[in-house]
Amino acid sequence: MITSIATTDATVTDAEMSEPVHHMLAARDLLPAEHFLDSGYASAELIVGMKKNFGVTLVTPVLLNSSPQARAGAGFDRTAFTIDWDKRQATCPRGDTSTWWSPATLRGTKAIVIKFDKETCRPCPVRDQCTRSKTGGRTLSLQPRELQEVLDHARLQQADEQWRAKYATRAGVEGTIHQSVAVTGMRRARYLGLQKTHLEHVFSAVALNLIRLDAWWNGHPLDRTRVSHLARLDLSLAA
Repeated sequence: MITSIATTDATVTDAEMSEPVHHMLAARDLLPAEHFLDSGYASAELIVGMKKNFGVTLVTPVLLNSSPQARAGAGFDRTAFTIDWDKRQATCPRGDTSTWWSPATLRGTKAIVIKFDKETCRPCPVRDQCTRSKTGGRTLSLQPRELQEVLDHARLQQADEQWRAKYATRAGVEGTIHQSVAVTGMRRARYLGLQKTHLEHVFSAVALNLIRLDAWWNGHPLDRTRVSHLARLDLSLAA
């Protein structure tokens, strides 16, 4: 069932709408213990913020490590290094420690830059698996501690089969989105202005809720999968 509706300009991102929507749910005492979101919302900041401000655990895929080593699936990516936050030091897979730890701002975001001495990395026998730099040492970029630990934990979780089975619950939300597009044509606004468009969204939500209540009361399960035009034609010919 659809319990909350928010209408915004198309330029507003999904992540930007997370907090106001949760405020709406909190005001109506409808906050869930877990909120299943798609990957358009995911960020360590959002996961931490929702837990702190609303007590809600976000269940959502986060972006994977984008380092060259992680993308290639070979060599030593960030997870191969041990991070000692208290000592402000990282240890590489061969046991060498970093010599530089400094807060920084990367593309407008707070980060921590960690560097290993070039004299340590240069003679390393597995250097080619660690860095593409020909002369410098290995460099790591981390988010601030709380955010990085949440991100690491989320990445570890989403690789687990139990987590994937749990996240399959999100299919119900995707089914609702598909139904709203197929039944009410919500991808295109019929009116100009947020107020009129919001009213259209309210009417659409009411219609969808009535359709779902009717299906529930009469024991008709909702179609959870999309049937292609070719498949429908095949079925009609078979009948």
